[in-house]
Amino acid sequence: MTTTYATNIESIRQAAERLAGKAHQTPLVRCQTIDACAGRELLLKCENQQKVGAFKFRGATNAVALLSDEQASQGVVTHSSGNHAQALALAARNRGIAAHIVMPENAPSVKRQAVEGYGAEVILCEPTLIARETTAQQVVERTGAQFIHPYNNPHIIAGQGTCGLEILAAAPGLQGLIVPVGGGGLLSGICLAARAINPEIRIFAAEPAGADDAAQSMASGELIPQTNPQTIADGLLTSLGDLTWPIIRDHVESVITVDDNQIISAMRLLWERAKMVVEPSGAVGLAAALSDSFQSLKDLEQVAIVLTGGNVNLDQLPW
Repeated sequence: MTTTYATNIESIRQAAERLAGKAHQTPLVRCQTIDACAGRELLLKCENQQKVGAFKFRGATNAVALLSDEQASQGVVTHSSGNHAQALALAARNRGIAAHIVMPENAPSVKRQAVEGYGAEVILCEPTLIARETTAQQVVERTGAQFIHPYNNPHIIAGQGTCGLEILAAAPGLQGLIVPVGGGGLLSGICLAARAINPEIRIFAAEPAGADDAAQSMASGELIPQTNPQTIADGLLTSLGDLTWPIIRDHVESVITVDDNQIISAMRLLWERAKMVVEPSGAVGLAAALSDSFQSLKDLEQVAIVLTGGNVNLDQLPW
């Protein structure tokens, strides 16, 4: 089992100090109707109420804060379908530096508009990973800006891990965690934070069946790249990174996959009964908790789920 990872609990705690007064400590709440549906106590970590509407603000703020003055003066660049883009744009604006965001042409308009609203330059590209990476590299060469990877970055992982610190501080007796997984920055950061506090806690990943590279990687024991993902959960289309994968491999008990119909049902349940606006990617954890495979686990009485974001295009609701 790997013992040296991209970051550690000390860096996560330092990130929490860095984020104090900049990022929200989001609520951890319950909904009796959802508890009844799940057959256990579910604690909902409301990162849909985080600044920019997603957990990504944690990592972006930490990464931007750790740039030297010389690095920061050149600005920052990233590629993102939306939430990391918004997060980095706002974190850069808060530090008074430029942000250049490469976004795929099919990114939700609500996310693109938010990025532009934070004052960042948006550069559109074809909706492929190669196009995103190539375009971002061209921006780096043009501007000299620092590239901040959406998830495969130690400072990003540490920043996202602060979410785990907050969950365990509010629910010290917690038995399990369900965390959506795309690139794995949030999941890997929470793994390191939660396991450092409670080595016995059980951690599950939640993933769309149409973008199941994490499930395939866990089944094979080696990193399998994402190919042609097809899911309504647009924030979970990316592959795991070489920094996030070892942490996930070593600390996640299993990956629960759910189809788009399950995701939409969970999203609607949150809207109707918990009165929470949650985007499809953010509802994947609840969809996993309500799945037959997870409900068959009877020895977990209290489980926390991260509702990762709330940036929904209200003109294209899935119902």
